[in-house]
Amino acid sequence: MSSTSRSAVLKSVVSVYEKLKSEFSKKPKNLELCGKYLSEIKVELTKLRFLPSTGKSVSKEELLVARNTLEIGALWSIAKKDIPSFERFMAMLRIYYMDYKEQLPTSPYQYELLGLDLLCLLAQNKVGEFHTALEHLPPSIVSENVYIRHPVAMEQYLMEGAYNKIYLAKGEVPAEGYKFFIEVLLSTIREDIADCVENAYEKIKPEDIGKMLYLGNTSEILNYCKQRGWEVGSDGYLQFIKEVRKHDESVPSQDLASQMINYAREMEQIV
Repeated sequence: MSSTSRSAVLKSVVSVYEKLKSEFSKKPKNLELCGKYLSEIKVELTKLRFLPSTGKSVSKEELLVARNTLEIGALWSIAKKDIPSFERFMAMLRIYYMDYKEQLPTSPYQYELLGLDLLCLLAQNKVGEFHTALEHLPPSIVSENVYIRHPVAMEQYLMEGAYNKIYLAKGEVPAEGYKFFIEVLLSTIREDIADCVENAYEKIKPEDIGKMLYLGNTSEILNYCKQRGWEVGSDGYLQFIKEVRKHDESVPSQDLASQMINYAREMEQIV
């Protein structure tokens, strides 16, 4: 591509990027319009080789526009609750954060997004990938940066089985996008707890299961029970039908269920 053509494409990209940036900063933002702008920019950036190969000369301005667009794309994906899209944007962003850190100034969104990426991995139980990603960060950032410390703390709570602390963390996030992945993480935890409760109990009151699963109200409890295929009997209890119940599996399930009841009581005292 000639320098004149390249300059024209870059000018077009910057123009659409400014529209994207303006729309995404609004409250409320038009996510569909943002998606349209993102698609337009990605097509044009491809012409500029926005993921340059070795030996290709790319201007600082081109790199900045590409990086900034990808950052908005990652945050847009969270707003759309689209995890695969978020992962695709982050896969490209990591190249800019790691491979072009000498050519570009540090983005103010870099560690917020890397922290969100860590939390995304944790929420999907990708613990191995979580630790691999963590190893690529400087120790000082891991211990001091508020955006990175948050997912590190969540992983520690998971290891301890302190699910009540993860629930409470919803109200103490370093950025709005973290709430989405905390909800995904809690959903994963709920499924694990629900499986154990089915093994540990013959029946249980809906309000008790609600406390154990950190469900906020009767509607949430009933919706979750319906999702799991649980039905309330005439005595007001949820009945669990067990096809096979192995003795060696019942002990840890009972332990976890008892632990969750204790956490539920602690939550009642806090609230």
